[in-house]
Amino acid sequence: MRLSMHIGPIVALIAGILILLMPRLLNYIVAIYLILIGVIGLLGTGTLRI
Repeated sequence: MRLSMHIGPIVALIAGILILLMPRLLNYIVAIYLILIGVIGLLGTGTLRI
């Protein structure tokens, strides 16, 4: 049996918990996410799955 874990759900879970604990953190999490998606889009690595 092969278990394959994707990083996306783990990051989402951790981010959700952090937002519940510190609501002001939401701005930073969204900003970092948008910057990462923008950089990945500019580099043209559309097959990269995060």
